Amino acid sequence: MRVQKCKGTRDLSPKEMKQFRLIEGVFRNSCLKWGYQEIKTPTIESLHLFTSTGTLTPGTLKKVYSFLDWDGWSGERVVLRPEGTIPAVRLYIDNLADKRLARLFYIINTFIFEETGKETREKWQCGTELIGAGSISADVELITLALEVLKKLGLNNIELKLSHAGLIRALLAGFGLSTEEQGKVFDQILDGNVAVLARLKAQTPELMRLLTPLLDLKGKTPGFLRNLKAVFNHNLPEFTPALDNFIGIVDLLEAMGQKYQIDIASGRGFEYYTGIIFQLFVGETKIGGGGRYDALIPLMGGKNIPASGFALQLDCLINLMKTLLPTEQETDRILIKLPDDQSRLIKEASQIAGNLREAGFIVSLAVGNEDKTDFRWLLRIKDKAPRFAITDQSSKRKLTARTMGDVLKLLGGEGGS
Repeated sequence: MRVQKCKGTRDLSPKEMKQFRLIEGVFRNSCLKWGYQEIKTPTIESLHLFTSTGTLTPGTLKKVYSFLDWDGWSGERVVLRPEGTIPAVRLYIDNLADKRLARLFYIINTFIFEETGKETREKWQCGTELIGAGSISADVELITLALEVLKKLGLNNIELKLSHAGLIRALLAGFGLSTEEQGKVFDQILDGNVAVLARLKAQTPELMRLLTPLLDLKGKTPGFLRNLKAVFNHNLPEFTPALDNFIGIVDLLEAMGQKYQIDIASGRGFEYYTGIIFQLFVGETKIGGGGRYDALIPLMGGKNIPASGFALQLDCLINLMKTLLPTEQETDRILIKLPDDQSRLIKEASQIAGNLREAGFIVSLAVGNEDKTDFRWLLRIKDKAPRFAITDQSSKRKLTARTMGDVLKLLGGEGGS
């Protein structure tokens, strides 16, 4: 009986792995050039890490892969990590807490249960965390870095959407909800239930007269935010700090010529965020996002340290790049063929293959059943002079060479590297 892959999982073909490594390489190279250092966290973490601080919404916690770790001692309940920031913060608290400023990045897989099987349960993400900086410029640095990576990957028409968790929390406080009620409603909004705001509107019509402009805040300019601030300073001063922060960030983005859209009620998937929230889209596809989470480190037992970060969804980028990037042309692939009696020349052929690989070529020794169309060059090794016969399959031109040095010259002159 044929065994099927698990529901909601995904295989990556050789072509898709090329895209995966390309994205990974561009992201890693950009992060290193910006001064970020790479980290790696375990795939398995303690469930307590994600529940003790109330950092994940009930809707998200229902979807984690949780099981008992029968290690012979504790039988502790553990999870396959559902996201990247909380493990990265744990690593920081455990190992890097003496650093005043830490720029960190990682490339990891995460696991969230998805019952329909239409979405993958294992997802890959490229993430960064900027720990120790609470400034507006730190938030804008992360947005700029994320956009740089996407542009280097050849993605165009990237849409940047901005929200602000501080404004959402101030909004809920304005409805007169208790702290516990605010938390529940905030979780519902972040789980995608924006209709809960409509119910609150009906309950407090006078307050809604003031808050409607904020709820309807979509695609507006910094000038519109300043007008709101003038209204709120007089009537709802508790909104002022979050509005000032939001205005400062969009002012800086405007100065840099960066386009954006504001959607204040959009914050799904950002449970522990306290400040700016940004999301990145190509068309209808969300490819990443991030923001500020100043309360997370102290909640997890660390010092009172500000932090922010973002993640790009590698799986989504692979799907987009199938159509946005041409298939990689491996013009330097060489297939080495030997006479039927291979034993006499196999050692020499292996040495030649090694020399060609050192020179930058992709080289395979023929073992049978190769598809010759996968290779540009066919290199045949013979017993007598000229020792080497070269066929350029792209032009059908045939060449001969007496020495390995001549082979390298011919391949280099014909477009090899």
